Order: sequence, then structure tokens, then C-alpha cells
Amino acid sequence: MVFVEARNLPSHVGIIMDGNGRWAQTHGHDRSAGHREGSAAVRRIVRAARRLGLKALTLYAFSEQNWARPEQEVDALMGLLREFLLGERDEILGNGIRLNAIGNIGRLPALVRAVLEPLRRESEGNDSMTLTLALSYGGREEIAQAARELATRVKAGTLETDKITAEALHGLMPSLTVGDPDLVIRTGGERRISNFLLYGLAYAELHFSDTLWPEFGEEDLYEAIASYQARERRFGKVGKAAPQRVTAGGQVIRLAV
Repeated sequence: MVFVEARNLPSHVGIIMDGNGRWAQTHGHDRSAGHREGSAAVRRIVRAARRLGLKALTLYAFSEQNWARPEQEVDALMGLLREFLLGERDEILGNGIRLNAIGNIGRLPALVRAVLEPLRRESEGNDSMTLTLALSYGGREEIAQAARELATRVKAGTLETDKITAEALHGLMPSLTVGDPDLVIRTGGERRISNFLLYGLAYAELHFSDTLWPEFGEEDLYEAIASYQARERRFGKVGKAAPQRVTAGGQVIRLAV
């Protein structure tokens, strides 16, 4: 059993949900079955995160690059997304969760937007946890869009070039309205970021799990958070001095931390 410290939780956790296809292959199913099991894992982890008291959870549900996948697979993913939004509506609203979405939302099919947008509006006043779905999302694309907005303001004469700062760019990142991610988890054994939350990742702690997303559960989430809590976050500064112990002979020994 993994124990986490209730007073030192990450405020914003992002998850790259990887491994649906490999799970399906391992179990002799087609990829759509893996995505369906992955959708069940989303429900499981959202509930666990809310019970734990996380303030913000961002899930990488569909990247801008995922549109290049076979049409049948994309259609299945969009259908599962619609099912998830319909099936979890009452739980989202009943538990004070605010649903958010980032990415090129206009590219999503109308059948998804018809469910997504009303739920975003209905839940916008909730404050127990913000659940953000990254849909048709890309970190590079988000940075480029923010840069275009700054350029537009300069051209219009409403922004001086010396006001183009890291903070100004940060303020135009939809993914960071809930704050920079403290912890980013990737499942499935790969060690890549895959264009996720690139600007906000500057000082995020990373945790890579070998568990395939459909099998990722509450204990796996706790393990990732326990790993986060065991680290010292320095943000480029000097870390705390290691504790010292004086031996009987008067020798000072610096202990590893």
C-alpha cells in the first residue's frame, strides 16, 4: 500500500494517458477495445483525484497529431468521448467539478461539441476540482497561438515590444489558467513528453509509469504522488543543505537526502 501526505499534494497534475493500443494487442482485442478500457480508467482516476483533493487534473485525451490516425479509430475515440461526457455529467455537476477543455476545440465533430460546450458552461462555477481535457491539443501549437496573439497586439499598437515577456506569454496559455503543472505522469512505459503542456513543464516533476493506461489505478496514482512528495523542488535555486550528524569522535558526517 502506498501512502501520500495530505499536506503536500501537487496542485495541478497532468497525465499523458498512453498504452491503450498495446493493452488491446496484449489481450487479443482491436484498438477500439483498448480505448474503451482507457475510458474506464479515466473515470477511475478522476474519482480518485477528487477524493484525494487535487485542485486541477489535466488529461491528454487527444492530440492535434492524433487526427492522422485511421479514420475508424478516430471515430471510435470521438464516440467514446461523447459517451464519457454524457455518462459523467451528473457526477461532474454533483461533485462540484469544473470541466474545461483546451486545444483546437472547433476541429472536434459537432456531436462531441454539442455535449462538451453545455457541460463546460453548466460547470464553470464549480470549484472543488478543475478537470481539463486536452482535445486536439498540442503544446507547440498552443505556444504558437499565444505568440500570434502577442504579435497581433504589437501590430495593433496595444502592446509595446518590451512588454513581450515570459509572463505575458504565460498569460495567453489556456492550459495554464489553473497554474503550471506540478506533476506530469506518463503511463505505458515510454519516456517522452509528446507535445504536452510544453510551456508549463519548465519546472514540473515528471513520473513515468510502466503500467498501461487501461490498467492504471488509484494505487498507481498514489505512487506517482508519493514520488513527487519525496522530491525537493528547487525551481533553479540552491537546495536545502543536507542534515549533519556528529559522531562520538566529533567527526561531522553529511547525510544523503
